Amino acid sequence: MSPEPLWTPTAEAIENSQLTAWARWLKEKGIGPGSEEYPDLWQWSTDQPEEFWRSLWDYFEVLHDGEVTEVLSSREMPGAKWFEGTKLNYAEHIFRDRDPEAVAIIGRTESGGWNRDLTWGELEEAVVNARSWLNWNGIEAGDRVAAYMPNIYETIVFFFATASLGAVWSSCSPDFGAGAVRDRFAQIEPKILIGITDYDYGGKNFDRRATVIELANSMPSVEKVLFLGDGDADCNLPEGVEWDEGRFSTGADLYDAVGDRPDPTGSKLEFTRVPFDSPLWILYSSGTTGLPKPIVQGQGGILLEHLKKMHLHLDAKEGDRIFWFTTTGWMMWNFLTSCLLTDAAIVLYDGNPGFPDMSALWKLASDAEVTCFGTSASYISACMKDGVEPGADGGDLSRLRSVGSTGSPLAPEGFDWIYEHIGEDTWLFSTSGGTDLCTAFVGGVPTLPVYRGELQARALGAAVESWDEQGHPHIGEVGELVITKPMPSMPLYLWGDEDGSRYHDSYFDVYPGIWRHGDWIEITERGTAIIYGRSDSTINRGGIRMGTSEIYRAVLADDAIADALVVDIPREGTEGWMPLFVVLAEGAELTDDLRKKVAGEIRSRCSPRHVPNEMIEIKEVPRTLSGKVLEVPVKRILTGTPPEKAASRDSLANPEALDFFSDYAKTL
Repeated sequence: MSPEPLWTPTAEAIENSQLTAWARWLKEKGIGPGSEEYPDLWQWSTDQPEEFWRSLWDYFEVLHDGEVTEVLSSREMPGAKWFEGTKLNYAEHIFRDRDPEAVAIIGRTESGGWNRDLTWGELEEAVVNARSWLNWNGIEAGDRVAAYMPNIYETIVFFFATASLGAVWSSCSPDFGAGAVRDRFAQIEPKILIGITDYDYGGKNFDRRATVIELANSMPSVEKVLFLGDGDADCNLPEGVEWDEGRFSTGADLYDAVGDRPDPTGSKLEFTRVPFDSPLWILYSSGTTGLPKPIVQGQGGILLEHLKKMHLHLDAKEGDRIFWFTTTGWMMWNFLTSCLLTDAAIVLYDGNPGFPDMSALWKLASDAEVTCFGTSASYISACMKDGVEPGADGGDLSRLRSVGSTGSPLAPEGFDWIYEHIGEDTWLFSTSGGTDLCTAFVGGVPTLPVYRGELQARALGAAVESWDEQGHPHIGEVGELVITKPMPSMPLYLWGDEDGSRYHDSYFDVYPGIWRHGDWIEITERGTAIIYGRSDSTINRGGIRMGTSEIYRAVLADDAIADALVVDIPREGTEGWMPLFVVLAEGAELTDDLRKKVAGEIRSRCSPRHVPNEMIEIKEVPRTLSGKVLEVPVKRILTGTPPEKAASRDSLANPEALDFFSDYAKTL
């Protein structure tokens, strides 16, 4: 018997959704499955990818040069080629048919110093200026522009300006250390570096002038450095850090920095159309081991995927205000920026989501009249632990229509909390995808119900399956998440991977010709999905495989446990040694009673085989800058790998947290 849904869309919501409008357009054109039911639409989209992606091209009236003679020349992975012979520009679609008086971006920062609401007219003028400055400094199609910038509107302005020229964008958040940024940017050899002088986080100010100069001096490819922020970036620099008057320039804001149209030819926003598979941006893997992979995604592939995602899955419309908490170093920044392909406005926030308390983002949602609130599962969990009451203190969340969650699996208890505290009429969509495709390929569908702990469905055009160890698809069982047919936003290549071997080994080494993503997934009989965490950190005890997220749900159910990390260490002649490392809540003690209580929860919620061999107290769990737990690097350290080879400390939010494991490994 199917469980009762937590939420079901109203008949009116289904009728007015963009998904329904597109399905009816398909029927009018005599293409597609001839049905408006989502399972039929998904099946057709994956059975006939050429027809499906061509339908999006026509439905969204993609602006282009050249003739579409073949949508997909080959379904081979890697190596699929899309819309060969066409040229387009992603940014041209951002600015198509805009009301110059309508609000495009609502920008808020922790300190309030960069707060700004930008209309489409103001945004276009800003992009004209930034584009002129880039053009004036020699940027052409194919050149790389790198930004060490926070989540403020100027960063988006320079991205659009870069894309309009057919150049290639890459960004990192200023909370990245110099080494982590250099590991990323040095691989792609940027011509321009844009940096922030300082930023605020958690009530503190962080000076980044010396870091930007250090980065520039370590990358010979950088010809020009533009500082945004404090106008006296060249003053009071640390000893040994020298200002290069010819190479560096600075300004308090965009207009001060680049001037008012320094190039007269840049008075009108223009767009360089480039081949469909030209690079748009470069994202990076987490870099927990070795150098991060520079993932190159294309102008056309991202445009098509994000037109689909933002319109048909996110259902973003005129009047909506889309917020997602992110930094410029996470793919969700690119995802949020692409919401401007719709008629919705976006809401930016730069700062600590827990400052001055965990209610900060909910207050932002009220003040900015957010309609779609995007966050991470870990933030929802932290709100639950902290006893947050969204909308308290006079906050108004009446415009909030939907809540999105990503980054890690949202526990069933997280679903309960949202519906209890935000409202039973909330569309909660948990999503799963990845930097590698810069999208969610399992997640929200506005016309489907929401079930507790489950993702609504596989995304249109995403041939996602759950495979067993023999490579056979199955339903109702946990298996490897694979994608069996190409998608346009799959990486064009990895930068510097001349023979394609690194790309192949990253995704296609287990199942030749099939994308293996590295997550455990279950597809239910209803077509919903459950993500169980990373398959490379899954714990297999006596043939029973368990995603670490399930173990964490059991452990963190106890208020005495604030955070946890579990690994399974092979030991010859045994099932292995499974330690559970826990961070205790303030005032709690790791007593025998607590150990027994936690073990009992794991035994009943997961399995007796997954009760840890030991519980060990630690001060904090090591995490990447995007919040992911470092299970695999910790496992490597505990099995003898030198710490410096197990993880790149500069890619971590709290590198000192690894020191415990380095010391602990010496006792084993």
